Amino acid sequence: MEFSEFADRVAAVEAETADLEITSLVAGLFADAGDDLPVVVRLLLGRIVPAWDGTTLDVGPQLCHTALARAAGPNVTADDVADRLAETGDIGAVAESLETGGQRGLAAFGAADPDPLTVADVDDRLRALASADGSGSQDRKVDTLFGLFNRADPLATRYLARLVLSEMRIGVGEGTVRDAIAEAFDVPVDAVENALQVTNDYGAVAVRARDEGKAGLADVALTVGRPVRAMLAQTGTADDALDAWAAVAVETKFDGARVQVHHDPDGETAVYSRNMADVTDALPEIVEFVQDAVDVPVILDGEALAVDDDGDPLPFQAVLRRFRRKHDVARMREEVAIELRAFDCLHADGTDLLDTPLRDRRDHLESVLPTGVSPLTITADPDTVAARETEALAADHEGIMLKNPDSAYTPGKRGQNWLKRKPEVETLDLVVTGAEWGEGRRANHLGTFLLSARNDAPDGDDFVTIGKVATGISDERLAELSDLLEPLIQHQDGTEVTLDPAVVFEVGYEEIQASPTYGSGYALRFPRFVAVREDKRPADADSLSRIERLAGE
Repeated sequence: MEFSEFADRVAAVEAETADLEITSLVAGLFADAGDDLPVVVRLLLGRIVPAWDGTTLDVGPQLCHTALARAAGPNVTADDVADRLAETGDIGAVAESLETGGQRGLAAFGAADPDPLTVADVDDRLRALASADGSGSQDRKVDTLFGLFNRADPLATRYLARLVLSEMRIGVGEGTVRDAIAEAFDVPVDAVENALQVTNDYGAVAVRARDEGKAGLADVALTVGRPVRAMLAQTGTADDALDAWAAVAVETKFDGARVQVHHDPDGETAVYSRNMADVTDALPEIVEFVQDAVDVPVILDGEALAVDDDGDPLPFQAVLRRFRRKHDVARMREEVAIELRAFDCLHADGTDLLDTPLRDRRDHLESVLPTGVSPLTITADPDTVAARETEALAADHEGIMLKNPDSAYTPGKRGQNWLKRKPEVETLDLVVTGAEWGEGRRANHLGTFLLSARNDAPDGDDFVTIGKVATGISDERLAELSDLLEPLIQHQDGTEVTLDPAVVFEVGYEEIQASPTYGSGYALRFPRFVAVREDKRPADADSLSRIERLAGE
């Protein structure tokens, strides 16, 4: 498929407002994609790899602006592109407005390529760009993007620019793609959903739906070494659990970081974070522990818990010191020890367990892992639940988890079958979308941070503001946050900056109150910084609907 045709079809999708019509347009695109189907599906979602693959393009705004300016000709600079972006707010519109294509022969392609740009070309070039590393890699990335922009017509350039900056924003989410796969290839939506839960690869599932139908989708299995999304919990009470279920499974809620461990005794052992990032190298003791303890292929779900010399738990921030470490891992291992607390088993010795009840998955877990398993109590007695909570808190853990013993494991779902109960002050996970430079000794650091909730309303921006936070941050921590956020600056006006929404803060607060000051219609009373949630993506941040629910309680 030529990329210009892909762009035409995507433009039609973007212009449509009716959900059913959008799904039909996407389904038609999939039906016509031919051999390019897996690439078309991923590009539509703004990806070049499946969701479980941690490969990134690692292209920032400045690099994209430079490539666009080169493709536009000698009279356009990267600053010109940035200025236009500040006016329009859409890199796609800026790219489309530039007269690219006249600079062929100046760089990556040597001479004008006589063949039209195809979807496969874009996929190949972007994968090459993602693998560029080492000395001169930034120049090679600019050359690659220059070549792509040079071969694209204006409309195609719109979507290329958005794609490389992960800003497709065409009104198509994963749910639409799921429904479109079902419609395009006449398979049940739930069959597509189940296959997606197992694979986290929309492109591969689309191909299987087309080529093998419902039966092929049913045959999709977990693969050791390919992570799946974590099952999620929502806040609840013991009364909620006991009213809903005949009995409740009670576990300790650890103040750690969620990990998924994939172990093949004849292959490799890998550790993935909550958002499926590969953190194997940062957590060698978990790898060693599982390799020593387990002698069959397994996929384990659990927590990476930081502990002191006595084995007592350390705060969550100590875990994050290990997660973000790429160098000097051995030294950091001496400073912060990590242990695994496994609480679920998704696969054991060739058997997938997603549809197996929790109580039976626990039997599998304890059979494959003799130590390092989180204690579990199944009871219908509220006093026993309370005793387990008291025990967990006395051991300096966060609280308890309440789970339905008969529930299946549903990757990526936040349903009623897992409830988290924490007695401390409520916190929110919010996206940092702006900041202000500090004053005095903090003048060289970003000092006040604009917070936004994920907008799950059908219309409007992706994120809506809910307040600012500047308290609870030491000078040392402020310097770390500035280093983390400065590369994400999109625009500056005086002391205020707009940030690419990529970082999630955990923020404590005393109260949520109605306020016309912020886009959400709410404000946080006495907000304080708690931590950077490096284990969460902006898509995992708290939603506006949750804010509204909490405000009404």
